[in-house]
Amino acid sequence: MLGPITVWSDGHPISVGGPRQRCVLGALLVNVGREVTVDQIISYLWSDDPPRTARSVIQVQISHLRRILPTSIVTTPGGYVLDVDPESVDLHRFRQLRKRAAKSESEAAVVLLDRALDCWRGVPFSGVGSEYLDHSVVAPLREERASAVIEWAVQALDLGRYRDVASRLTSFASEEPFRERLHHLLITALWRDNERAGALSAYENFRFRLAEELGVDPGPELVALYTRMLQEESSLPEGPTVERTTETSFGYLVRNDLPRDLPDFTGRQEPLRQLEELASTEDGRAKVCVITGAGGEGKTTTAVRFGYEAAKLYPDGQLFIDLYGYTSNKEPLDPASALGALLRAVGVDAGDVPESLDERSALWRATLMGRKALLILDNVSSYAQVSPLLPSSPGSLTLITTRNDLSGLSGARLLTLGMLDEQSSLELFGRVLGEERVRREPEHAHEIARICGGLPLALRVIAGRMLSRPRWTFAHVARRLGEENRKFRELQVEGQSVESAIDLSFQSLNSEQRNAFLLLGLMVGNTIDLAGGAALLKVTAEDADDILQELVGMCLLDEPQGDVYRMHDLIREFSLVRAVSAFGSDEVAMTRTRLAEYYLSTAQQAADLLGPRALSEERGAEAEHRTEITDRQDAEKWFSLHQENLAGAIDYFAASDNGELAWRMAEAVWRFYALHGEMGLLISSHERALQISEKQGNQRGRAVTLIGLGIAYYLAGRFNESVSLLSEARAILESVGDRRGVVRALANLGMVYERVGRLADSIQAIQGVMDNAIELGDLRLEALQWGNLAVLRQTLGEHEEAIRCAEKAIAKASGEDQDEVRAHAKRVTGEARAGLGQLDLAFQDLNEAMELSYVLRLDGQQIYIHNSLGLAYRAAQCWKEAVNAHAEALDLADKSGNRSGDSEILTDLGTTYAAASRYEEAAETLERARTTATERDERYIAARASLALGGLPASVTDPKRARGLLEEALGTFEELGLPEADRAREALKNL
Repeated sequence: MLGPITVWSDGHPISVGGPRQRCVLGALLVNVGREVTVDQIISYLWSDDPPRTARSVIQVQISHLRRILPTSIVTTPGGYVLDVDPESVDLHRFRQLRKRAAKSESEAAVVLLDRALDCWRGVPFSGVGSEYLDHSVVAPLREERASAVIEWAVQALDLGRYRDVASRLTSFASEEPFRERLHHLLITALWRDNERAGALSAYENFRFRLAEELGVDPGPELVALYTRMLQEESSLPEGPTVERTTETSFGYLVRNDLPRDLPDFTGRQEPLRQLEELASTEDGRAKVCVITGAGGEGKTTTAVRFGYEAAKLYPDGQLFIDLYGYTSNKEPLDPASALGALLRAVGVDAGDVPESLDERSALWRATLMGRKALLILDNVSSYAQVSPLLPSSPGSLTLITTRNDLSGLSGARLLTLGMLDEQSSLELFGRVLGEERVRREPEHAHEIARICGGLPLALRVIAGRMLSRPRWTFAHVARRLGEENRKFRELQVEGQSVESAIDLSFQSLNSEQRNAFLLLGLMVGNTIDLAGGAALLKVTAEDADDILQELVGMCLLDEPQGDVYRMHDLIREFSLVRAVSAFGSDEVAMTRTRLAEYYLSTAQQAADLLGPRALSEERGAEAEHRTEITDRQDAEKWFSLHQENLAGAIDYFAASDNGELAWRMAEAVWRFYALHGEMGLLISSHERALQISEKQGNQRGRAVTLIGLGIAYYLAGRFNESVSLLSEARAILESVGDRRGVVRALANLGMVYERVGRLADSIQAIQGVMDNAIELGDLRLEALQWGNLAVLRQTLGEHEEAIRCAEKAIAKASGEDQDEVRAHAKRVTGEARAGLGQLDLAFQDLNEAMELSYVLRLDGQQIYIHNSLGLAYRAAQCWKEAVNAHAEALDLADKSGNRSGDSEILTDLGTTYAAASRYEEAAETLERARTTATERDERYIAARASLALGGLPASVTDPKRARGLLEEALGTFEELGLPEADRAREALKNL
């Protein structure tokens, strides 16, 4: 039941664990079937002050919970999902029962709400001790329960169950001392049950509590009820709210003015659910919901669909009026005219409609008082236009569709539609054109959905054109949409035009807003932050904030997160076409260059905080606007936010023949792309910069981008190509006398040589870098090389020397680099200590490395730390844990695209299987490792895999093949001068 978190199995409770574990489980339970991000869980557990080990702690809690729910917790890219039947969770069963009750008659509704309320047995999440959770989750849940109690009481009163209502509400009212609607129902129930004295006493107690603690009086409805009780009217009240007026002097007309409901209406399940929830919540007030979105998002059709679905909840009519706020060739309807139309619609004679706006508004509110009516105010342009039209009758619902945020309208629910997802877009095509037509061309149908960007109007226009042209295929439509300057011509059909819908919003802007809107169409990349907006608009950040927020309020700009903005693709295309026409090519170029230089300037600043950069003292451009970044965390966040935009800036510089800035941008972004496994962006951005450098004969730019590509190919496991590119870069840099560039090429060559087993070459390259670092006094670079030497010594089995080198790296590091170097070094020392049998120290070092890698978001490091943990667990003969650690390393490598260590990890996993006597799995895994290593020319790893395969029992590896494998391994080890040659000889002797 809803209350303290408890898990039941076969009728018996199961221990969940301590407060943190219960908190994590509770967060997953509330969001069954939906992702709960790690950041959300951190907020629940620690609010705004998480420890550095927060992510590791959460991993531990999830691990413990998986013992209780072994198959139910799924890891996602951003967090976790609890995959259980919602009906098995009290909260979701409560919500389903309440939803069914909202659609049922009184008798059935009372039964369903009784069952729903039986799901509660106290305060949710009690004993967890999280203030943030209490505020963000528990408080809304308690509101849901209170609303359900009120819904039950209203229905039970209608059935005459006065005593039941009084009994339940008496205890519940003590928990909710200031919820006036609840006390109104309690007092009504007592009065109807002939408990007049109890009802008067309950009123006086509530009135006294309000006065003493809040300094206010009861509302007019409760005062009216109290007055009636004092007068002891002969007839009991009709209900707990103001009586419904069934007759007036003019004879109220119940009518349904809703436009036609679209039979192929698609998507919008979540907005409809929210509207249903709003309609079913009984709070004693008139409800208002503002449905906002860009032109063509389907605001009107969504409101109308809900009107038909909820018609029975509003027996006094469903009224609809178009206020023409965004209608071609029509002025917005003034509120006085709108009120005149509404009053006449409900039966007021034209001669009885007052002249003044205030009198019309008052008559309108009085006419609807006590009635349950749905009012849809369509195409609203402003708060002033709609304010006089809003009813005040409890039980009424007003839906407002608008392209503005109507910020002056307080107390209203805001519902932003957004675009349809791809599945809903395809579903719409299927409903209009037939499922078979979509199934015949799935790829091109997806392409059309992508071009339309989920905009319902665009999708309907395309579907309408295809419906009237049965021979048109999706491929044909895609070609037409792709032709230059043709897209908006294709996105129009008689009576509907995407361009016209956007233009109506554009025409409503003032001159300053229009200028900003057109400039935004010139943005480089798909999003822009506040500083970028200031650069693009050439204003201060404060002025940019004002104008961008105005455009967000008009639904011409989205704000997917705070101070980050994007345009829908079609709106941006409209803006771009108009901007080119309005500004001319020179101003367009200057504007885009201004923004691209902002990205370059800030990227260089951020790159300096991620690690050593060969060109850290050089700047390609100093932009007037720049986001100030002061630490590594800020740099990571900024790069993560703009990674696509930065690639776009490289492409823009290259397309503008500005090769110098193109390669400098590529040099600034490579480390972030590499650290986070963004192989596609790393390769594509450097290839673009390389093309323009080669075209312009820029040798230095060519060499720098060759290094970036060499790193990318290394991470992708293309080692021979990596060596070739890095060697070429080294030669170019030596020829132009760029000493730091040569050092960078050497450092990366040392890394690749280690991977292919050329350990002597690797040591030589790293020593060369070390010598240069010492001569230059570059402690940062020297620290990194000591870390690289530690890896090499560990590879050679020189565990104590590996530890010495790693400790040297830590000692040399300082400032922002210290934690990253420490994470790398502690991974090596942990693995070395495992090799020496110092297991407690090994796990201590590896756990510290893991914690640091999570804090610093070093995805590549985490891969190798997990693998090293596997080696440590193997040394401790914890076979299951060892296998899981190796498997986690492989999984992280697959997700990140960092494939440089695949064959090594597979070899270690296969060796662990063999040590655990799981020989069949060992053979299969080692074969994969050997194949992968051979394909990549990783001779050392291939030889290690062959050695392990040759050492498996004869029942798994045929003795003849085993001998061939061992001889092959021995030859490689001897050629490379590696100590494993002795092990290979010993294995051959024992065959």
